[in-house]
Amino acid sequence: MIVRNRQKKAIKIDVALSKSFPNSKVELDFTNPIELLVATMLSAQSTDVKVNQVTKDLFLKYPKLNDYLDVSPNEFESDIRSIGLYRQKSKNILATLKIIFEKFESQVPSTIENLLSLPGVGRKSANVILGNIFEIPGIVVDTHVTRVSRRLGLTDNSNPVKIERDLESLLPKQKWIKFGQRIVLHGRYICKAKRPLCEGCNIVSECISRDKVFDGSI
Repeated sequence: MIVRNRQKKAIKIDVALSKSFPNSKVELDFTNPIELLVATMLSAQSTDVKVNQVTKDLFLKYPKLNDYLDVSPNEFESDIRSIGLYRQKSKNILATLKIIFEKFESQVPSTIENLLSLPGVGRKSANVILGNIFEIPGIVVDTHVTRVSRRLGLTDNSNPVKIERDLESLLPKQKWIKFGQRIVLHGRYICKAKRPLCEGCNIVSECISRDKVFDGSI
């Protein structure tokens, strides 16, 4: 009964958010799979806005995979220094791109298993790549999706993998990519962590946390 009710709720939410965000897409700027991979790795614990500011020059300096292979760690760290955790991200990005060059014939892998084998690529990043490059269904679970899905009562879990499984059980596979993108956007612009814009929310009727949200308790 709980699952069935959540499925009905998820369908209503999907319809409503498709009207709010009819052209939903990832907000990272990219023109090819390597750029999206790099941008996604940079986005951990950062904002898409900040990442786009950095990659605007970064992608001009490194237009092809091969351009990353000979750069020194110190130079690349300097290129991305304004991004949080830049040292670790620099190390992971350069190592990942070297592996792609050597093991995957310079092509970004198209399976979650191979993506997860790359340094610094977690399940969230892997699903971003799979959905936006290869159109392989999956739901990206970031902090926005975690927060919004729990506030809406679509999951009781806090573990990202369990949340992903919960959400995927509620909708047909062909809706997963767009549904996840719309939840991200809804969380980013409406259902914010602090001071959510409940008065302007078109799915507030589906929110089990609206009273708590209004008084700022979650």
